[in-house]
Amino acid sequence: MKIYKSISNHILPLFIAAIGFASCEKQLDIFPTQSIAAEKAMTDENAVSSTLIGCYDGIQTSSLYGGDIMVLNEIIGNSTNIRFTGTFAGLDQAYRGEMTSNNSFAEATWGSAYNTINRCNHVLANLEKVTSSPENKSRVEGEALFLRASIYFELVRLYAKAIGDGDANSNPGVPLVLKPTSNPITEADYPSRSSVKQVYDQVVADLSRAEQLLPESNSRYATKWAAAAQSAKVYLTLGMYADARDAADRVIEGSGIELNPSFENLWFTYIYGGGQTPDEYIFSIKVTTQDGTNSLNTYFGRTISDIPGTAGRSDCKVKDAHMDIYEVGDLRSTFFVESGGARYTQKHLDQYGDVPVIRLAELYLIRAEANVREATMIGADPVDDINAIRARAGLAPLVEVTLDDVLHEKMVELAFEGNYLPEAKRLQRTVGLTPWNSPTLILPIPQREMDVNKNLTQNQGY
Repeated sequence: MKIYKSISNHILPLFIAAIGFASCEKQLDIFPTQSIAAEKAMTDENAVSSTLIGCYDGIQTSSLYGGDIMVLNEIIGNSTNIRFTGTFAGLDQAYRGEMTSNNSFAEATWGSAYNTINRCNHVLANLEKVTSSPENKSRVEGEALFLRASIYFELVRLYAKAIGDGDANSNPGVPLVLKPTSNPITEADYPSRSSVKQVYDQVVADLSRAEQLLPESNSRYATKWAAAAQSAKVYLTLGMYADARDAADRVIEGSGIELNPSFENLWFTYIYGGGQTPDEYIFSIKVTTQDGTNSLNTYFGRTISDIPGTAGRSDCKVKDAHMDIYEVGDLRSTFFVESGGARYTQKHLDQYGDVPVIRLAELYLIRAEANVREATMIGADPVDDINAIRARAGLAPLVEVTLDDVLHEKMVELAFEGNYLPEAKRLQRTVGLTPWNSPTLILPIPQREMDVNKNLTQNQGY
């Protein structure tokens, strides 16, 4: 997806940004509507459309869906599956469960998230300027709502207690900022943390409306199927299994998207696929030689001499214990490479290509789990959904499935795609030797934000 780089190389404190003047980027480009006052920039439909592109720019940054969100969700406390050998202190702290309030990755993700939310809010506040057609106005609104909701979903999972850990009605979530913030700032621009439930309620509302507004096809941008797929993930997190099942079923049955016949063809999209996005990807971030950064490649990848186009810091080695979870004959167990005396997943060797955020296989797994939990067969018998995934992996079909079967299939299918920590918290599983509800598994509210906004409260342990 086309993006524009912002003109700053640092992240301003979150409530100082106007249209999103800063996002933690390493490259320099100029996007004019990010460098003038909001009231002057947002004068017509072209300006609103340009700012919407800036929203995608924001969500694509390496601190967000450019990979850091997935990386953090995979390495925090994950000593069971990964041996982290990197030298970035922020990631090393996360891996060891010893983060500090000035953790650089927690700070960058928070700052980039709120800068992008602010851009989305500017779009939503100026919808009346989209006058070319009702369809365009609906699409613009739907895209901004989808992006805002997706960011808040990630923020509340990273920076707040999980559902089931105490009372979501009173547990502090993250600040809900639903109107654009512009200079000069006032005391009203420094909100406190909304409750976990309030944040999830907003996410559900935004995604529901986005699904109604968005078109079924929309080039590389968000579609109604992306909104429904994200809703399925949110509902599953909330334990609203019937709603999760129905949202997943809408995507599977209505989108026309099909599972890729080959698991291997879901990856190496730039090296071998010419940059073509796999059909199974419902929403993804495109990274090219001219545009973007893939943090999953940066930290999970490695340069392999006989695979041109590979790159990475070789920071995340896959342990033998992870390999033990695969059944004999599972093709997914062969999708690793040995290099320099260590093992690496092949999912993230490609320096460019696409970073998948949601792919269709996850919707099959969500529908199967929800049907099992609800004792229903909406859309398909759960065993059929699981066998569709197993068949692609070269495994024999099951005659029946239990909840454990479904959860195991999800663990191996989506390994190292950013699901480890959210799933452990959702299922209340130990993370390494750490209890699922340990404060060490929650990111700190960045100290720079605490210093600026006295209405914020810090997470336990920081």
